[in-house]
Amino acid sequence: MPHSTRLPRTGLVRPIAALGLAGGLVLAASVLAAGPAPAQDGPGSAQPGGAAVAIAAETATRDGTTRLTLTLSKAIEARAFVMERPDRAVIDLPEVNFQLDQEPGKMSSRKRDGAIASFRYGLFAPGRSRIVVDLAGPAVVEAIETTKTREGAVLVSIPFRKVDRDTFRKAAVAGDPSPAAAGKAAPVREIADTRPLIVIDAGHGGTDPGAIAATGVFEKDIVFGFAQSFAERLEASGRYRLLMTRDRDVFVPLAERVRIARDAKADLFVSIHADSISAAPQVKGATIYTGSERATDGESARLAERENRADAAAGTESGEAPAEVADILQELTLRETRGFSSGFAGRLMGQLSPVMEMSTKPHREAGFKVLRSPDVPSVLIELGYLSSKSDLEKLQSEEWRMRVTGSMAKAVDLFFSGRATLSRPGPFAPKRSAAIAPVSP
Repeated sequence: MPHSTRLPRTGLVRPIAALGLAGGLVLAASVLAAGPAPAQDGPGSAQPGGAAVAIAAETATRDGTTRLTLTLSKAIEARAFVMERPDRAVIDLPEVNFQLDQEPGKMSSRKRDGAIASFRYGLFAPGRSRIVVDLAGPAVVEAIETTKTREGAVLVSIPFRKVDRDTFRKAAVAGDPSPAAAGKAAPVREIADTRPLIVIDAGHGGTDPGAIAATGVFEKDIVFGFAQSFAERLEASGRYRLLMTRDRDVFVPLAERVRIARDAKADLFVSIHADSISAAPQVKGATIYTGSERATDGESARLAERENRADAAAGTESGEAPAEVADILQELTLRETRGFSSGFAGRLMGQLSPVMEMSTKPHREAGFKVLRSPDVPSVLIELGYLSSKSDLEKLQSEEWRMRVTGSMAKAVDLFFSGRATLSRPGPFAPKRSAAIAPVSP
């Protein structure tokens, strides 16, 4: 893989200019430094021409205004807008290396302060970072302020002022949350390759951490490491083409994950997750899900609902779902695809049961958005529960990971054995590639 989940530790400032939408409710911060940031020692040092380093983030409320202040190693550009359902503000930045003290504060400030209930931050797309602020109530972002300290650091202060619901709704409607297009994966040369194409989807990422263990471990990191190992195991066999929906700690919208698989004409889509139920730490074991409009049970329905809120957690609106089934041929295709999905789920259970603990209902159905492709067999695997001490220990064990990914690879081999008609010619890449397409909030 070309990237790692771990982000590197790494003059006169113009006033911020508002962009004029909704009386300045959508803002841009244009801050220009007179020269490079002064050299610093240690892992948080800013590299010339590299990403700005955020070394502190503080909130404070005074005179009815709550401020979120970032301390940065150099000047940046920023823009803000607000969104409803749930109430939140989004701060878009160029790529920032967040080196804040409060690990696992890489995700959130848990202390409510004035207009701010919590906030989370991380890489949102190649070259772009994002801060998502969960608001305690309706509030708008006023003019962002920047100053430079005598030590050479840049302070970016983002003020939040509480407003009534009608004012907030107008601000959310007037805001233009469409960022510049993110970097696209480089095209590959078209060479016929009939090996099955498998898309591996590491859940969550970037500003969406997923579930969080009591120890502070993030689901997004656990499942990304597992997805990498699974891809490497399949790649080593030489039998398959591999594509990952994300190749580093970046957020990819749910509908975009489906689009990646469909556009690539994938033969199989495997989404990797790890659940958490803090109220029931005794619950443990893996579960394999396939798509359905009707959930197997209430627990499956609630899990799908939580996972389907990932876009909102990252400060985006849900993308368009695959088109509704329009005719009998599409209906037959969907039925056939779901049959393939269930067949693969059965092979997975057969291979995984001897090497890992399964839940009381190891195969369930629910309406997960990432399982809605009408023409790509798709499964979602919940590897275990971060709320279970024994599951968490296994999920962090390299030995356990190698044993489980080996059994999953055997299930893939069984699924494709004797099914040459599933394979479709497509772009050949000697190494697995990652697709990250433009995302819209």
